[in-house]
Amino acid sequence: MRNKTESDRRKFILTMARGAGITALGGLVWSAYVDEVTASSLILRPPGAIKEEDFLKTCIKCGLCVEACPYDTLLLAKPGDNKPLGTPYFIPRDIPCYMCPDIPCVPVCPTGALDEASVTTDGKLDINIADMGLAVIDRETCIAFWGIQCDACYRACPILGEAITVEYNKNERTGKHAYLTPVVHADACTGCGLCEKACVTEKASIFVLPREVAMGKAGNYYIKGWDKSDESRMEEATEIKTETELSKEKAMDSLNSGMGDLY
Repeated sequence: MRNKTESDRRKFILTMARGAGITALGGLVWSAYVDEVTASSLILRPPGAIKEEDFLKTCIKCGLCVEACPYDTLLLAKPGDNKPLGTPYFIPRDIPCYMCPDIPCVPVCPTGALDEASVTTDGKLDINIADMGLAVIDRETCIAFWGIQCDACYRACPILGEAITVEYNKNERTGKHAYLTPVVHADACTGCGLCEKACVTEKASIFVLPREVAMGKAGNYYIKGWDKSDESRMEEATEIKTETELSKEKAMDSLNSGMGDLY
């Protein structure tokens, strides 16, 4: 009888342990699913990352890029990070990308999720053409726009004088001093985040966002009339016609109909 009781107890403990293991595994899978579907659109990827939708299909979450980074910039998303589980990302305010000339994180990628060709110029790796994001300035909290001299972000920029420049504007409030304010140039900014790391305000007043989040989109219906090459975008445009009762009238008729109200 005693042996049977001990045997039943062992079976019970084993069953409970298995149940706990399955529950834990299920929780991990569920957490990964939740992270996937609720992932923030503000994730910053390593240099050479392909479009996010394709990146998530191509990245096998091997972590080789994270291991290759000499500055511990890259992290692998874990449960609760609100990012697709196991994918690499970085937080510039903590550790920015230090723009390694040999970009060690890219060549080790076995699947092309980090595309070496996108950071190559004339057959050589070129970190200066990387597109990790775009720095954005909050003018309300940037002390340079208050009139306090600060060029921390400008000095920290590895593409000095190109990605960030400083503008000189008269201080209308005092009439004596000049505002020295930073300007980010989207065509040169790589999104490395060194400016964000260097920002002296309590919460960074310059910060990096994914380019598609940071920038608007003019669409194919507006072109730069002075730029002939920009006209090519019109080829993809489709006609959109909006008509109202007022728009059916000719401009002169509309003006004439309102003339009586002026006298």
